[in-house]
Amino acid sequence: MINHEYKYSELTGRIINCSMTVHNELGNGFQEVIYQRALEIEMTDQGLSFSREHDMPIYYKKRPIGKRRVDFLVEEVIAVEIKALIELQDVHLAQAINYLEAYNLEIGLLINFGSKSLQFKRLTNKAYRSDKDQ
Repeated sequence: MINHEYKYSELTGRIINCSMTVHNELGNGFQEVIYQRALEIEMTDQGLSFSREHDMPIYYKKRPIGKRRVDFLVEEVIAVEIKALIELQDVHLAQAINYLEAYNLEIGLLINFGSKSLQFKRLTNKAYRSDKDQ
């Protein structure tokens, strides 16, 4: 699961392992908030630093136009968006990528607890601008 070619591979691997533990314990069929609460407990137990339902401003032409809450911001670098759906669709992937771009975060995870097997996608923001690029 850890591919050292990817940035933050070890951290995303730890988040995915926490998610697998939650899915193995609860299975599918619960509402998203149940998985959020369980993942919060699991990541705390595993020593990960995060904020849950982290408010992130959305900007247009450098002006604030609203806010969005990412399910988890882990170690201040990984956005984690959770779903509890039978099947992920392209719109969910596009939404998660849009959040990365709006927040200017480089890496994110989209995790779906709603299917029989845990689904996860590692996302990269191709429009990411580091502080030195801005």
